[in-house]
Amino acid sequence: MPSPGSARKDVRVPLFTRSHPLAQQKATGETDPTAAPEAATPPEQQDPPEPVTPGGEAGSAETPDGADSGEADASANPTETADSAEAVDPADAADPARKPDSADTTGSAKAAAPADATDTTTSAGAVDSDEPATPADATEAAQSDADARSDDPPSQLPPRAGWFGWRSRFPVAARVVRVGTSVLAGALLLVALVVPDRLDRMSFQSFLRLPVELIVLAVVLLVLPARARRIAAVVTGAFVGLSTVLKCLDMGFYETLARPFDLVFDWVLLSDAADWMKDSFGHSGEVLAIIGVIVLLIAVLAGSALAMVRLADVLATHRPMAVRTTLVLGVVWIMCFTLSVQVGGVTLATKGYSQFLSNRVKYVREGLGDADVFKKQLTVDAFAKTPPNQLLTGLRGKDVLFTFIESYGRVALDDPTMAPEMDKTLTAGDARLKAAGFSSRSAWLRSPVTGAGSWLAHSTFLSGLWIKNQQRYRTVTTSTRATLTSYFQKTGAWRTVGIVPGVRKSWPEGKYFGLDNIYDSTHLGYQGPYFSWTPVPDQFSLESFEKLEYGKKNRDPIMAEIILASSHNPWSPIAHTIPWNQLGDGTIFNQIKKEGTNPTEVWKSAKRVRTEYRKAIQYSVDSLTQWVQRYGNKNTVLVFLGDHQPVPTVTGGTADRDVPITIVAHDPKVLDKISSWGWTDGLKPADSAPVLGMDKFRDRFMTAYAK
Repeated sequence: MPSPGSARKDVRVPLFTRSHPLAQQKATGETDPTAAPEAATPPEQQDPPEPVTPGGEAGSAETPDGADSGEADASANPTETADSAEAVDPADAADPARKPDSADTTGSAKAAAPADATDTTTSAGAVDSDEPATPADATEAAQSDADARSDDPPSQLPPRAGWFGWRSRFPVAARVVRVGTSVLAGALLLVALVVPDRLDRMSFQSFLRLPVELIVLAVVLLVLPARARRIAAVVTGAFVGLSTVLKCLDMGFYETLARPFDLVFDWVLLSDAADWMKDSFGHSGEVLAIIGVIVLLIAVLAGSALAMVRLADVLATHRPMAVRTTLVLGVVWIMCFTLSVQVGGVTLATKGYSQFLSNRVKYVREGLGDADVFKKQLTVDAFAKTPPNQLLTGLRGKDVLFTFIESYGRVALDDPTMAPEMDKTLTAGDARLKAAGFSSRSAWLRSPVTGAGSWLAHSTFLSGLWIKNQQRYRTVTTSTRATLTSYFQKTGAWRTVGIVPGVRKSWPEGKYFGLDNIYDSTHLGYQGPYFSWTPVPDQFSLESFEKLEYGKKNRDPIMAEIILASSHNPWSPIAHTIPWNQLGDGTIFNQIKKEGTNPTEVWKSAKRVRTEYRKAIQYSVDSLTQWVQRYGNKNTVLVFLGDHQPVPTVTGGTADRDVPITIVAHDPKVLDKISSWGWTDGLKPADSAPVLGMDKFRDRFMTAYAK
């Protein structure tokens, strides 16, 4: 206990200084009596320590070191003598078993305690009794002090200094940044949950919705303990980021293919997209695009995870308010959902994110099960057992040309802004063909794809199977399923060739389609420039076919698959027809390309894109009808069709997948065999003309010309 008559200072130490000894000494006016002299005196000038006797006494004064230091300090500073004397209990000083450091620490702690304290434990952990402090007492006191500090409200703890201590120097700015990042994190999460996965559905009202998933996330983060909450926030945030990336992919696929990204089959299309970037904007453009995509992906994942962690911390810091707010939002959501409340035609209470994820799971399950379904369809072939000499007998001796016009869709003939010009082109083509003795009939086919994926449409048309994804394409092209072209080869009555100017690398699938010889872009003799994606203009491709195969004398009948690629996206710049005798090696197209349009400028306006698309289709149709007029003969049979509709920028987002198909022949008997089909005379099918699935054409064609 303190000595009688001693006076105790009543000093209340702020909570945040309890764990900081220097701050506590400053607040109470105390100093360490032993540390000051040592700090002021260099080591070489300090007196050596006196020997310590076995009884624990030092020097002739036979008092603890702390007492000696205290007396020395008191003589130097008389105003602190009373405090120093008060800090040492006489009983402690007389007890030789007490260690000097313990006495010093206990005295300092008592000096810092309030005068009216009745607890037996001081803030420093010393026991205020006549008995000496034991290690157990010190441990219990330290634990009590730690518990007291841990119960302090967060607002009373010293703020974190931040990088370079900027929070301490700029507290107002720190608060603004803290609030701003919290608001930004919430906004990012809200946008990720409510943003549509289609650009044509994006509007200001679509961001004014209240997603139920946001409320559920808040509930989960509020009920979890601290460690689990942080882990859940990181995982959930990264997942939301991934789903946001998937939505962005959907936006791109809806804009080009009018369908969402297929998580099972569409990964291979990303490499095709890179090739398109290279063809359209060069190698540098391709590299920059890939780097940009990678950086953006990392930024989205990291940003969404950090945003979720930030919101979790805000919920934990303001838990009472967060609980009340979550409860209110839950009630509001239920009421708005029940009453179907709308804002600007958009439902306020939404569960669109859950539906989005549910649809993705459904697509994945269907994709994984599609392989078994398709394998069963693959074995069904009505002509598999037909002898070769009974196949396609109604076309023996004819040259049959199956020609695909890239992106030639129904929109080119139906859209009011394109139809008048297309009508002129088709009318002129009709007149051209009739002048050469040809007749034609037209109808509609329904393609399995739209916007892109020409190879899927080609394989559907030729195999008689609905090839709607890359897995089906790979399965059919590695099978023994016969195609329309391979049946011509199987008869032995035709030489089968392929004119595929869009192919610029190995194409092993060509063997599957039953082609004896394939001419890709490197075998057509073209020395001119590319027109964006298109390696060879259509007019030159047809002229090369004439020189390489069709114009040869004393040849066998030919069955040819010809791909006209000039109408391929991006339709800028495009070629135009020139006199056939001026084509040469194609270098004449250098000047034509310079006079053409810039794709970057064209794609700034949907109207200009539609205009250039229409011109590209006109060029392809003109090239084909002029070729038939120039080189066709009495044995020529031409079947030409579009492979799919163009991208939604041109179609306006319609779900229509119809494409025109036309059969042209010089021999009237050829068209007589399809008179029962109800097709329209001429190159333009009527609106009421029949619509046939593209996969149904093979069997119907082979049946009509079986004899």
